[in-house]
Amino acid sequence: MSNYKARQIHLISRPVGMPTHDDFALVEVELESPDDGEVLVRNHFMSVDPYMRGRMRAEASYAAPYQLNTVMYGGAIGEVMESADASLQVGDIVLNGAAWQDAFVAPAATVSKLTPFDPGQLSLYLGTLGMPGLTAYVGLLKYGEPKQGETVFVSAASGAVGANVCQIAKLKDCRVIGSVGSDTKAQWLLDECGVDAVINYKTCGDLNKALADAAPEGIDVYFENVGGDHLQAALNVINPFGRIAACGMISSYNNAEPVPGPNNLMLIVGKKIRINGFIVSDHGDKREQFLEDMVGWIQEGRIKSRETVVEGMDNAVDAFLGLFSGNNFGKMVVKL
Repeated sequence: MSNYKARQIHLISRPVGMPTHDDFALVEVELESPDDGEVLVRNHFMSVDPYMRGRMRAEASYAAPYQLNTVMYGGAIGEVMESADASLQVGDIVLNGAAWQDAFVAPAATVSKLTPFDPGQLSLYLGTLGMPGLTAYVGLLKYGEPKQGETVFVSAASGAVGANVCQIAKLKDCRVIGSVGSDTKAQWLLDECGVDAVINYKTCGDLNKALADAAPEGIDVYFENVGGDHLQAALNVINPFGRIAACGMISSYNNAEPVPGPNNLMLIVGKKIRINGFIVSDHGDKREQFLEDMVGWIQEGRIKSRETVVEGMDNAVDAFLGLFSGNNFGKMVVKL
């Protein structure tokens, strides 16, 4: 028996509409010492992400649903505390899929040893250098195919994915328009990330008009994170042969019942628009090149990152719920 106890967050009921604290429970468990081929890991940071809402439904989407009355999972980064496998030593930093718990025992093959470029920025490997960053990289470059001089529109533009999309598009010499929900987020995109125009969708009044005014020559690429009125506005102004990289549609994640979609979908035909949905887990082959490019851009000061760091497992559910009210500025992580 190890000396470790783990605190875990369990899903105890399937949310209808916006999740509440009643859907989760904080549970403490004893951990056994690792058997041969296993390691005991203490997590330092865990990720909360919008996609986790889909896994709380009973029906499977592109990934299996979370099981009730057991620990949830997601991206985390931790440190090996005990090892019974020759490939990992005590003190090694590892990426893992065992979020929503502060410690765990698992086969060594299920975690990935990490040699961070900066030990003081471990949490970047859950954001800019992790799944959200790879999502931005693959989604924009493979499916958006931005070309020099084109205009790229990004919804949820200051988020963990969107902020990286904006900056990579600028690196590709595009004009970039972002949509955000606060003036503070808008100013950061303008001042730090070099975005050309930003719309505060909460105060602009008519999003269709605001986007048309910001893109008088239309847009060529839309990176879709929101859906709903953002997709409608993008379809109105996108140019012929425009590309839409469909990453997510957070505006509908907590809808108890489906809501009407955009009423201008016929524009897809007339404008010959290409829409690609994609899931980042299909693109592990891009990770090595992504890390090489992104670490270089960070070190050159060409990619900036913002994080919202919430302290403690006790506040992990609040961190998750905050994603749907825009409480996060950049990547939301929980420090354990």
